[in-house]
Amino acid sequence: MPPKSSKNAPHFGHSSQQDFNKYKIKANSLGIHSRQFSRNALTVVEKLNRHGYEAYIVGGCLRDLLLGKTPKDFDVATNARPEQVQAIFQRQCRLVGRRFRLAHIMFGRDVIEVATFRASHSSHHSENHAKQSEQGMLLRDNVYGTLEQDAERRDFTVNALYYSPKENLIYDFYHGIDDLKAGKLSLIGDPITRYQEDPVRMLRAIRFMAKLDMFLDKASDKPIRELAPLLKNIPPARLFDESLKLLQTGAGVKTYQLLREYHLFEQLFPALMPYFTEKGDSFAERMVFTALNSTDERIADNLRVNPAFLFAAFFWYPLREKVDILKNEGGLNNYDAYALASNEILDLLCGALAAPRRHTAVVRDIWLLQLQLLKRTGKAPERLIAQPKFRAAYDLLAMRAEIEGGESIELVKWWHEYQFSNTQQRDDLVHEQNKITPNPKKRSYRARRKQRKTTTASNKAAN
Repeated sequence: MPPKSSKNAPHFGHSSQQDFNKYKIKANSLGIHSRQFSRNALTVVEKLNRHGYEAYIVGGCLRDLLLGKTPKDFDVATNARPEQVQAIFQRQCRLVGRRFRLAHIMFGRDVIEVATFRASHSSHHSENHAKQSEQGMLLRDNVYGTLEQDAERRDFTVNALYYSPKENLIYDFYHGIDDLKAGKLSLIGDPITRYQEDPVRMLRAIRFMAKLDMFLDKASDKPIRELAPLLKNIPPARLFDESLKLLQTGAGVKTYQLLREYHLFEQLFPALMPYFTEKGDSFAERMVFTALNSTDERIADNLRVNPAFLFAAFFWYPLREKVDILKNEGGLNNYDAYALASNEILDLLCGALAAPRRHTAVVRDIWLLQLQLLKRTGKAPERLIAQPKFRAAYDLLAMRAEIEGGESIELVKWWHEYQFSNTQQRDDLVHEQNKITPNPKKRSYRARRKQRKTTTASNKAAN
């Protein structure tokens, strides 16, 4: 087995073809056949081959197929430079990324990502396109290399697998297939250096552990807790994307538990930490667990999930605390307190994870609809149930009832019955509610009239 240290990684420049051949495995001996791969990915590889370039299907899709899972994406690696790939595919190709220059080949909505073989950033090339920060993080890494050098630059051994449709071979330079069989995740190279180069690798380790039910080897596991603060150097927009991969791929609960165990959750959601307790039983912690469990169940049932709902749930109790402060200390009414508190809490969220406005706008809607759900008289229920985000707001209310109990339970029962009733039954529900809850406009009128009488009497007494 080749050593897993970057310093001692196998080099083939002066090796015989016989040495190189020992890393080749017949794909059909592992139950892998070309028909299992995306037709579009195969087309990209075949076209690059026809133009004289090496090209392979690479990484996660091979890992998933070997584990008996259905791959989501099919990526390609090649010795063609991004500009050469673009010259071949022309308008079908779009170059993206600065840190890693990639080619995206478009087949309608299907996108095949093509990466050029990379070498170690320390390699001496006439075209040195690598740049590191003082902490060792790679800011730019476009040093191109060979197939073997590219394998050395992959993160985990189980992701350093290459499939050649032309030869029907799998190239496995770091015995990733053995690690897959053992359920083990091993970083290629020195773990501290690899985490420093890209701290997001720590999050990827957690994601693969949860998603693939694998364990980290001791060398890859040990540095994470100490190096976790390096995630503060990652752009918030990239961390937002990584948070969705972590929490919205069907293993959210397990991922959350691992993030807490490795002290990574606080790097993604620092604003939540004041609401967490040693026992892990605060309303905020119970809401995070409940929301993730619901998300996992929806994904298992092939239902859509919305990141905005997840963040609305995560930050509901910090929002409630801020609302109470603004009402009690600032004298604001309920609506104004919600609006101002929403701004402050979303600023805290976006400071760590740069959630796009299309998501933060939905978070606001879900929060403000919690106020509207209190209104069950007159035409208010009819108007509210027609709101696009009503169902998400109701789901959050149901989670609150599960966690808080009390009045929320009666409220969620009423709205559940209202949703699944016909027109006459809905009218009856509102009619009954009108008996219980006085018309707020009439109450407001009586209050104003009483206030006028009190003011008049006070004025007469003063005179």
